[in-house]
Amino acid sequence: MRRAEIDGSSTGMFDAVLFDRDNTLIRDVPQLSDPDLVVPMPGVRAALDLLREAGLRIGVVSYQSAVGFGFVTRAQAEAVDARIGQLLGPFDTWQTCWHTPADGCACRKPSPGLITAAARALGIGAHRCVMVGDLGTDLLAAAAAGATGLLVPTGQTCGAAAASAPYHAPTMFAAAEWILARGRLLRPGPAGADEPGNVLAVRAGSAGDVLLAGPALRALAARASSVTLLTGPPGVPAGRLLPGVTRVLEWRTPWAERDPAPVDPAAVDGLLDAVRCWQIDEAVIFTSAAQSPLPTALLLRLAGVGRISAVCDDYPGALLDVRHHVPDDLPEAQRALSLAAAAGYGLPPGDDARLRTVLPAPAARTGRVIVHPGASAAARGLPRKVAVEIVRELARSGREVIVTGGPGETELTAEVAGDVAGDLGGQTDLAALGRLLAGSACLVVGNTGPAHLAAAVGTPVVSMFAPTVPFARWGPHGVPHVRLGDPDAPCRDTRALTCAQPGHPCLGEIDPAEVVAAVELLARSR
Repeated sequence: MRRAEIDGSSTGMFDAVLFDRDNTLIRDVPQLSDPDLVVPMPGVRAALDLLREAGLRIGVVSYQSAVGFGFVTRAQAEAVDARIGQLLGPFDTWQTCWHTPADGCACRKPSPGLITAAARALGIGAHRCVMVGDLGTDLLAAAAAGATGLLVPTGQTCGAAAASAPYHAPTMFAAAEWILARGRLLRPGPAGADEPGNVLAVRAGSAGDVLLAGPALRALAARASSVTLLTGPPGVPAGRLLPGVTRVLEWRTPWAERDPAPVDPAAVDGLLDAVRCWQIDEAVIFTSAAQSPLPTALLLRLAGVGRISAVCDDYPGALLDVRHHVPDDLPEAQRALSLAAAAGYGLPPGDDARLRTVLPAPAARTGRVIVHPGASAAARGLPRKVAVEIVRELARSGREVIVTGGPGETELTAEVAGDVAGDLGGQTDLAALGRLLAGSACLVVGNTGPAHLAAAVGTPVVSMFAPTVPFARWGPHGVPHVRLGDPDAPCRDTRALTCAQPGHPCLGEIDPAEVVAAVELLARSR
């Protein structure tokens, strides 16, 4: 097996694929005890062989409560598993929960124990695993472990699980092809100049957008002489926290900012002069799907930049040297990494592709929970009444709670904190907030920058995610998380900045007890 290709330096999104057993690998037979009744699901053997041939490790994570209830002996269950191995080939790890729900174990899905145990047995991080299953509990366990969930639905898959699944595949073979396609996206393409040069990385947008580009910037820095980050005012503090960034150049991008200023010829001339001054040899323009790289590419051509790369569906003419295409459902961090790879820049060996900052690791984590109710887009923050109730419920559960927010959110944080939580509204810049999160057990937050900052310092996230944009692309990246809220609300995929629905239904009906349960689930994942 090609272990050397995947131990700590895989060029794909995943190092391992973990499978649920019943109705994913084999047909579900209640209280299965007879090996002769094992029947593989259609296309499973071919899918497994395809993954093995690509060098991926394969594992099984399954709960068999029939053993705990006494309907099946453990010896019978293990004989069934041995038969599965005979029919489907070898597995690199097999993790089974034998408990009943009453046992309260940390391994029964949706708890992440089996997935984290499988990753540990394989010597990799859980975020490098994809979990394939047919039930919502498979996907919840994957998220709680920080892994990727992939749904292959069957007749037992409920509609709610299908609606909330970040990724779907119609068959097992299609699932294998989906996994391998994402691996190919991150393999470095032809480089530009043989000698490393000065690279300009462009990422207009928010602090969260810049944090999500972090792994791609490290890929650039692994080969470039210097990496200059060009971003707007909201992204500058995040850029200064990223490893591999040599300098940050602030510039307001009229065609990419939410509240753009008029195009100023003097500001454009100043940008061109700065690019020339720093002797930029090459530029990589990182964008979200809603942004065009072409206006920026035109300016960089005028500044004399010789090689420019970007994700672009429009005809670029002479503006791009590397015109890259990505799937619509690719997570933003992987979208940026795939562009860096297309430009010839891969992550160095040992880089696990997580979000990171230059902030020092905390001496220890406490049990406190951070609640960040606000967001720059009102539709993506926590409804005020719900945030108040969540903080009180967390405090009643015995947790220390601290409420955070920006300088313009002090009235909000004071109300949400009340007399049961600490209030740090307006008192933390991005670096201070990162240090606070790094020493905390969990963050409760909407779809906003602090969710990505928490991921960058390794803190689990309870993501109260309004579905105005796809969760698969913008959810917490590479850390244990639980998503709450209605994934199929009327605002789905509208990109709305303010909620047009009475009562904010996607988040307004969340039970605070669900948040407490999610915090406890993530605490066990650590």
